[in-house]
Amino acid sequence: MIEKEKKLNEALSKLKNLDLSNPDLKNNINNLSSQKTQLEIEKSELEDKYKSLLEVHTNLTKKLEEIQNKEKLEQKKQIEFSEKIDELNQETDTLLEEIDKWQM
Repeated sequence: MIEKEKKLNEALSKLKNLDLSNPDLKNNINNLSSQKTQLEIEKSELEDKYKSLLEVHTNLTKKLEEIQNKEKLEQKKQIEFSEKIDELNQETDTLLEEIDKWQM
């Protein structure tokens, strides 16, 4: 896109130095000028789309980080819960051993 714009600008400046009494040259200049204008419009639209996509990307990245953080927190909670269950199982085993001792 930028390359086309450069070429059109070069062509326009060369054409400005030519004899403009030739109607074909005037038409070519007008056509090139129209193409340049159209390219500038397209460039602007693409820049706007790029900015929009960049914003969407940033938002999605933030959401992904939030989800990953929640997942880590859940994993931590699960580990803590498992540890508590293990502790309770150990206490239960100890209590059962004590009960067995008292029954004998």
